[in-house]
Amino acid sequence: MRASANPESALAVAPGVHWIGAFDPDLRSFDIILRTANGTSYNAYAVRGSEGVAVIDTVKLGFSETFFRRLESVAEYDEITTIVLNHLEPDHSGALPELLRRAPGAKLHVSPQARLMLKGLFDPGEFADRIVSVGTGDSTGLGDRRLEFFNTPYLHWPDTQCTWLAAEGILFSADFLGCHYCDTRLFNDAVGDFRFSFEYYYAHIMRPFRAHVRDALDLIEPLPIKVIAPGHGPILRNDPRDYVARYRALSAPGLHGASTKTLLVFYISAYGATRRMAEAVAAGAESASTAAGEVRVSLYDLEGGHAQPFVDLIEEADALVFGSPTINGDAVKPVWDLLSSLTMVDVKGKLGAAFGSYGWSGEAVPMIEDRLRRLKLRVPVLGVKARLTPTADEFSACHDLGRQVALHLLGRAVPRTIDMANLV
Repeated sequence: MRASANPESALAVAPGVHWIGAFDPDLRSFDIILRTANGTSYNAYAVRGSEGVAVIDTVKLGFSETFFRRLESVAEYDEITTIVLNHLEPDHSGALPELLRRAPGAKLHVSPQARLMLKGLFDPGEFADRIVSVGTGDSTGLGDRRLEFFNTPYLHWPDTQCTWLAAEGILFSADFLGCHYCDTRLFNDAVGDFRFSFEYYYAHIMRPFRAHVRDALDLIEPLPIKVIAPGHGPILRNDPRDYVARYRALSAPGLHGASTKTLLVFYISAYGATRRMAEAVAAGAESASTAAGEVRVSLYDLEGGHAQPFVDLIEEADALVFGSPTINGDAVKPVWDLLSSLTMVDVKGKLGAAFGSYGWSGEAVPMIEDRLRRLKLRVPVLGVKARLTPTADEFSACHDLGRQVALHLLGRAVPRTIDMANLV
């Protein structure tokens, strides 16, 4: 990171529009799950109109004084008529209560979802009459300029929205199209190469919500965007549509046709029993394909591999079946590593199943099934366990497991009667 001439000055983004955020170059992890080798920035903005000033987002609490100094360099508090909070997370809202106190004439504009969540951050009671809920199609005026709002939920919280300043073609996009990359040169055509940070941020923050990403892109792509001003990282003033196009490519759905379903079988085997069970599961799934619908089956051995390369495959798959031996009363570590990686992708509603061999107790299968359910997968077929070397009947049960999961994918499964005793 290179230093600017005055590290605490407001920076002009466009005529009457200033960045008033804060730099955090020493941050090395964010929300526990992200590594931030280049630190981050907490981006906030001031927009001046002929009849007032709007402040869009604030900063993390520990950086409040820097934020207020930058704000005071471009506006008086009694000029502030509008405060917009595009996202409630504390790194964007930390200075909000104090800003509301310092600017008593300002209305706070948030999404309807955000209004319900505000009490989780601070007591909004003293500001209740100043809170305005806005959604797609709503706007607010600053005299010669208007701010328009787009509701973009789950990017990456339910409350998120984007704000559009049509007069300058600036989209204030919150976490959407941002990244954790700190460089006081601030603009994408001036900072260092941040492509890795941009895609790393998408993979860990936006990827689980890629259907919502596509919905948001549908809203913003028609806009004549000149600048994208995100909540973190460089401001995108040079070829901003390149970044929009990259999000479109990253969030695109799979290429297989609607009549083709994909089923992945992952396994690890100590002495070959679970591997042979996996082969039977795969063969059973393949047997369900007909001219009316095809199930494409892939078999993967987890031994010696890494979880990450499988995440892309899992994101596109329709069903996931896991096989593990039981060792020391548990499924083995490579299986858990892969399952823990599934928080990075949207697996809700996919089908799941489990199988495996065991020597004494066989806990691995129900433990995997429980984890799949907690990840919001559907587990419609009871798993198969085999003690030591599977019998012919147990291989047949594995074959039937694969076939039944595939039939569920194709919508041709026979409804089953649940024995309530099995739920105890």
